[in-house]
Amino acid sequence: MNETFGALLAGFGTALAPMNLLWGFVGVTLGTFIGVLPGVGPALTVAMLLPLTVKLDPTGALIMFAGIYYGAMYGGSTTTILLNAPGESASIATALEGNKMAKRGRAGPALATSAIGSFVAGTLATVLLTLVAPLVVELALKFGPTEYFALMVFAFVTVAAVLGQSTVRGLTMLFVGLLLGLVGIDEQTGQMRFAFGVPELADGIDVVVLAVGLFAVGEALYVAAYQSRQTETLEAMRGSLWMSRSDWKRSWPAWLRATAIGFPFGTIPAGGAEIPTFLSYATEKKLSKHPEEFGHGAIEGVAGPEAANNAASTGVLVPLLTLGIPTSATAAILLAAFQNYGLQPGPLLFEAQSALVWGLIASMYVGNVLLLILNLPLIGLWVKVLSIPRPLLYAGILVFATLGAYSLHQSAVDLLMLYVFGLLGFMMRRWGFPVAPAVIGLILGPLAESQFRRAMAISQGDPSVFLTSPISATLLAVTAALVLLPWLYKVWREQRAAAR
Repeated sequence: MNETFGALLAGFGTALAPMNLLWGFVGVTLGTFIGVLPGVGPALTVAMLLPLTVKLDPTGALIMFAGIYYGAMYGGSTTTILLNAPGESASIATALEGNKMAKRGRAGPALATSAIGSFVAGTLATVLLTLVAPLVVELALKFGPTEYFALMVFAFVTVAAVLGQSTVRGLTMLFVGLLLGLVGIDEQTGQMRFAFGVPELADGIDVVVLAVGLFAVGEALYVAAYQSRQTETLEAMRGSLWMSRSDWKRSWPAWLRATAIGFPFGTIPAGGAEIPTFLSYATEKKLSKHPEEFGHGAIEGVAGPEAANNAASTGVLVPLLTLGIPTSATAAILLAAFQNYGLQPGPLLFEAQSALVWGLIASMYVGNVLLLILNLPLIGLWVKVLSIPRPLLYAGILVFATLGAYSLHQSAVDLLMLYVFGLLGFMMRRWGFPVAPAVIGLILGPLAESQFRRAMAISQGDPSVFLTSPISATLLAVTAALVLLPWLYKVWREQRAAAR
């Protein structure tokens, strides 16, 4: 424990360095701005900035990306409350009461409880991250190739199942990502695979090109095709911005309960932020002394889900930093950012790059304070951001995406792939296929292949090694159960219905 706090204090020295402090401020400001804009999420933003930040110091760049991530988690509440347009699925629960409060002229207190709740939950979740991460690292150091491969299979299946509208669609996009990950030179044999004689593909498909194409270009094309048919009404800011004594009394227990609900969900591969936000909403509705207000603008229905959202988003960093496993779309892009600088998140990162990791964790304490200071006075400005015309916004995204992809290797092949992936991203959005599993498959696929081949080499080709290791066997059994149980339950229900 003393070592942890010593490392954290050293991390504060890194995070409070003037340049890193500036990058943190840029990150939370940009993140809030991005969060306010409907449909422009943190994954899209970090993906577009990846090629433009290659020359930056890794610590400063990663602090900025983390700031964009949790800044956008807060900024999304402005759009949700004033426009009733959740930018991400994690904000849907907030819309249930937030927009009702805005319609009643209480947009100010709704936005205030969202900002303060984000600060409280984000800070408490960062404390938990500080305490939990070293324990997970100790466990992960005991993992060998067999256990890591089983863990990656577990992560593949759970993330694909949770991030998609259906398990089949999620797994389909995961296998697309895994297939793309096979392109390039085989590490063990040195042979070219699936490159079709194109020299630019020798190093494989750049994850940045895939991410920018699927997220940025695909989103821009989808909005151009369909978003113009939707009408949005921006609620005017009326009345006081500040919360009353009653609002405070009703909000702070919701913030604490939501943190306790949200953080554990963020730390597990099957977690995400959607389940804890709805769970928090249901909890507040059940425990509220004013249940009749729910459905008409209850402040607890905003305070709880927003705090749960931010706690879960911080929890996502536990498996990302300690195991190298991304559990959300943005976490997958953050993993790509680490790899852009030649860093592989995992237990060894805490030893090899201790200053960077603890500087990043410390920056989250600082960033949460910056977010609170920045957001409460500037709520009026963020409301004006919502009036930016959509055609101009998404035209700008396409320009930045194109310049960013070209700047990676100054290659026409990268530009061609960018727009091929952009069309693929458009079709995926159109027919409800999730984007994140494809990116996760491309990033983790080569790592999973490498661990599998190492495990098979150590066992001299005996596949039973994955079942004789207790940790590996447990993870694979849980994975199989996650795939089979929903299907068996569906079959059982159909048979039971037919019997009646």
